[in-house]
Amino acid sequence: MSVSFIPKRPCVTAYPKMPEAFAEAEAMSAFLNEKGMDAPHGSLYDEELRKRVKKGEFDMLIVLGGDGSVLRAGHLCAPAGVPILGVNLGRLGFLIQVDRKEWRGYFEKLLNGEAWIENRMMLRAEHTRASESLGHSNALNEVVVARGQNLRPVRLTAFVDTRQLTSYVADGLIASSATGSTAYALAAGGPILPPELRNILLVPIAPHLSVDRAVVLSEGSSVSIVVKSENAVLSVDGQPPTPLMEDDRVNVTAADVSAQFVRFGDPGYFYRNITAHMNENSLGFPR
Repeated sequence: MSVSFIPKRPCVTAYPKMPEAFAEAEAMSAFLNEKGMDAPHGSLYDEELRKRVKKGEFDMLIVLGGDGSVLRAGHLCAPAGVPILGVNLGRLGFLIQVDRKEWRGYFEKLLNGEAWIENRMMLRAEHTRASESLGHSNALNEVVVARGQNLRPVRLTAFVDTRQLTSYVADGLIASSATGSTAYALAAGGPILPPELRNILLVPIAPHLSVDRAVVLSEGSSVSIVVKSENAVLSVDGQPPTPLMEDDRVNVTAADVSAQFVRFGDPGYFYRNITAHMNENSLGFPR
């Protein structure tokens, strides 16, 4: 287990579309203030607060919401090296260990030095056209190349470390991190990977007469997805899609930043969390 973690400059944020989250955020801020900490609170989308996070003014960001909120917090905090503590107000919460009814007990553990930091690999996706970079972004969950609004499947060719792996005729292809293995990749039939793994997982979406199995790449490997038809789009962590043209390439590698999460207990929390969600929801809905 990692060295214990005790924050000195926490900040509390809430998902703005959950009104009840702000009352909880205010209560958390007051709790931490009573413990002698200056812990401001506000919306996860407050620009001034986000600037302060990016400047490294805080050493922990508490996020009230669901997995989507934690995902957005990961994009904000990873470049600044700020650990995230999620408190679940959502439905599932694969990324979150603390429930809204239990946060006071967990905060006491946190201040007693009973927490540790878990590092999770992020992905870097670069979109290129004719060898020219058109932009790049980081993903905590997944990079998806898929069909657009047209119902026809897309044709894609995947290269691993510059060597051709296979071609797909499918609704799309997911390049997922271990964290993302419990998100879209799980819904598409992929395996669940332990969060500490630094491997890229490839999962086809509704493949048609082509490879229908997920592939786990070796640690350190990169993947390039080349579009071989029209009507494809690129989406990173569920963000609005970017249109792709035929012969466009999406290169996916391990990012040079990691998302950090505040955890409690032994690393087996992950399997207990997964089992609890699977037992609660026998239909296995994704996040």
